Amino acid sequence: MKGIFSIFRKDEKAFTGLESAIVLTAFVVVAAVFSYVILGAGFTTSDTAKSTIDEGVKQTTSSVGLAGDVIAKSNENKVNEIILTLQLTAGQSPMDIGVDSSEGMMVVSYSDSAAYEANTTWAQEFIGNNDGDNILEQHEKVQITIQVPEDAMLQRGNMTDVVNREFRLEVKPKVGAIVPITRVTPPQIDNVMNLK
Repeated sequence: MKGIFSIFRKDEKAFTGLESAIVLTAFVVVAAVFSYVILGAGFTTSDTAKSTIDEGVKQTTSSVGLAGDVIAKSNENKVNEIILTLQLTAGQSPMDIGVDSSEGMMVVSYSDSAAYEANTTWAQEFIGNNDGDNILEQHEKVQITIQVPEDAMLQRGNMTDVVNREFRLEVKPKVGAIVPITRVTPPQIDNVMNLK
């Protein structure tokens, strides 16, 4: 019998069930913490990538578009106002356009063969559906009246040389792509002209 019980002798080499449970638990805890850190880093990276893609889409898609014709008004054979109507493009978020050009929410630039102004003076008036704020929302339209710069539509100092003059407006919203508008004045200057 002594030989059978010799396998149960006291020895430092033995590994008990309690010790193995502690080691196994330690491995599981370390693996759980490690996987949590890795998953957290992955979620953060994917959120950052999603935000970058969303911002890129916002910047490349136009948030406002032209709604209707471009109207020019003249006084003494000089075009002094250009009127256009804007609305949100499909699927865009509401946009604060500010009370006027001094608010900086939207910038309108003007250029022709004689002049360039990066930030023209303009005023806004909501037409149709309007909830009384300065936020352009779906199903709302805003009429923008742009003051043509004093030195615009001139050629060699001739104030009346504004017929058949090509000019370009760029509507630059705070978020979204620039909306370019190019028109040509008609051969005869009237008080009100529809520039198609």
